[in-house]
Amino acid sequence: MTIQTTTAGSLPRTDALIAANAARAFADDGFTFAPGDATFDALVDDAVADVVRRQREAGITLPGDGEFGKAMSNAVDYGAWWSYSFQRVSGLSLTEVNAMTEQPVRSEPGRVRLTSFADRRDRELFAEAYTSRDSGIATGKVATAFPTTTGPIAYRGSAAVAADIAHLTAALDKGEQGFLTAIAPGSAARVRNEYYATDEEHLFAWADALREEYRAIVDAGLILQLDDPSLAESWDQINPAPSVADYVAFTRTRVEALNHALAGIPRDRVRLHLCWGSWHGPHVTDIELRDILPVVLEANVGQISFEAANARHEHEWTVWADADIPDDLILAPGVVGHATNVVEHPDLVAQRIERFARIVGADRVIASTDCGLGGRVHPQIAWAKLEALGEGARRAAARV
Repeated sequence: MTIQTTTAGSLPRTDALIAANAARAFADDGFTFAPGDATFDALVDDAVADVVRRQREAGITLPGDGEFGKAMSNAVDYGAWWSYSFQRVSGLSLTEVNAMTEQPVRSEPGRVRLTSFADRRDRELFAEAYTSRDSGIATGKVATAFPTTTGPIAYRGSAAVAADIAHLTAALDKGEQGFLTAIAPGSAARVRNEYYATDEEHLFAWADALREEYRAIVDAGLILQLDDPSLAESWDQINPAPSVADYVAFTRTRVEALNHALAGIPRDRVRLHLCWGSWHGPHVTDIELRDILPVVLEANVGQISFEAANARHEHEWTVWADADIPDDLILAPGVVGHATNVVEHPDLVAQRIERFARIVGADRVIASTDCGLGGRVHPQIAWAKLEALGEGARRAAARV
């Protein structure tokens, strides 16, 4: 038999692609790109063809586009997986802000609110480590501007998602399945809201807008991966720590918005990516999987991708063994990580895969990465990890 393999999305960009992205012109709003750059489009097309080929050679059976079409705005550096969405909706305005000095937001029992980045509890506990140049903690550049919702959210990314689809489908072999990532409503709606009467209205406005992108990806015959670190990661961004019950209620609203956006889309075409944030930090304030898995399983998706390789969450494979998993749900555990430069041994990768194969069966396991590798480890190391993933899957398949 064959055990399928994939990635969580982001893969290392080439130097040429990074330089070309940095040179792009901005539109008048300051964070979207001016249209009509045929040279850049051709560069992305070639880069996606190359990254799909390299995934195939490494043993990845369900490749993605590396998120190369999700260009990162220099003005809003919160990661392309998120900031790309700012460029595909209307209703946002750019606000100057220092993410490290903005005022913290306090939550109360029954009223969960996200605070500023500098006020996150993991950062609070390890303040000295986070500010030391020698600690090895990597969080990315500090943003100097941030989008705020100042008008009705509406989708305007049809041309951009069509380009993503075209780049990937052109790179795939005949009959080969691929996937594209898209941000989930709960994670997209973490921008400030000055237009909608409530946070819930804001959340569901994003869900209505993003549905267009989801439908386009699925209608093209591709797997849709919804990136939603907000489901787990937001726990650390609530200060003081809420009760688990309050956080589950907060998370359930985000799952309901996700399901609203997916209405009419076959669940077997959708993968949900769950993670606790890919920054290199202690993560001691991560919520435990057992506290949120029941509500995560309410998502109307056919696959769940999650961290299962890093030192903070590897032990939680036992949570899945005790969970009430739908009979048709496919698990895509991370079996190689983004949080260490150590390249996992293929036998360790195989052992991690076998844990989940014993729980749901090998035909319902897709071996993956914990999170995106692009920007988190050196490209040489990233590709070595993917080769270990491919070889580990082959070894596991021979044993299960």
